[in-house]
Amino acid sequence: MATEKQPQQTELKTKKPICGIVMPISSIEDCSSTHWDEVKRILTDAISSAGYEANMVSDADDIGVIQSRIVQNLYNNEIVICDVSCKNPNVMFELGMRLAFDKPTIIVMDDRTTYSFDTSIIEHIIYPRDLNYHKIVTFKETLINKITGTVENSKKSGHTTFLKHFGNLTSARIEFKEVSSSDAILAKLSDVQKQLSNLKSNPYIGDANNIPVLISQIKRSIQDYCCQFGISITMLKNTNNNRYPLYNYVKNQTLQWNVPEYILKNIIDAMI
Repeated sequence: MATEKQPQQTELKTKKPICGIVMPISSIEDCSSTHWDEVKRILTDAISSAGYEANMVSDADDIGVIQSRIVQNLYNNEIVICDVSCKNPNVMFELGMRLAFDKPTIIVMDDRTTYSFDTSIIEHIIYPRDLNYHKIVTFKETLINKITGTVENSKKSGHTTFLKHFGNLTSARIEFKEVSSSDAILAKLSDVQKQLSNLKSNPYIGDANNIPVLISQIKRSIQDYCCQFGISITMLKNTNNNRYPLYNYVKNQTLQWNVPEYILKNIIDAMI
């Protein structure tokens, strides 16, 4: 007797809206990169519980120049959480851009960081730097409610995140244009070439002939990282989540060159 085939049911998954994260990732003050990994996990848990997908604003599905990627995500993400703990300069700059776009933004910081004058008028959600478990539970609950409330309020007519405090100002806008795939690739290669050119003026590089030595060391560090942690290059290509430990690993292996972090990330992304 023939068995009747049952129609296969495919479950369509609705893509969650993106909640961008802006935060330190490298050691600063008494906070190690491991500390920031834990903070990122806490923020990601809260974001997921609020119904959003957490994404570092420097992440993207494609391999591109990190500065362009950051600006695009700061503009496009439905909501962004900025951790201004330790007042990391990159974080403060990216927070400024997001506020200029006047889009939903939440500021968090640890209990050992002081308020900055320009952003003190915006509510900050405080968490303990020592990441005390019970206080972090309360922090996550507060953050979940704040995410939901901030997005809902942003949909109301006349709502503004920041600019309303300074009079009748207009938020910044970004114009997008379509280009061919070949033009996009050439633009990325051009940007990477500029980063390499910037290395020539780095006093720690010295002779421009040392650049191939540095590139070779970066390449070797990537290979060592993959071997040590059992991660393939393919995995690094397909997901951005594995890259932040990689960035820190390569940075620690190339400290003597004193390469600016954003340039180092661009070179690593280009190599992958």
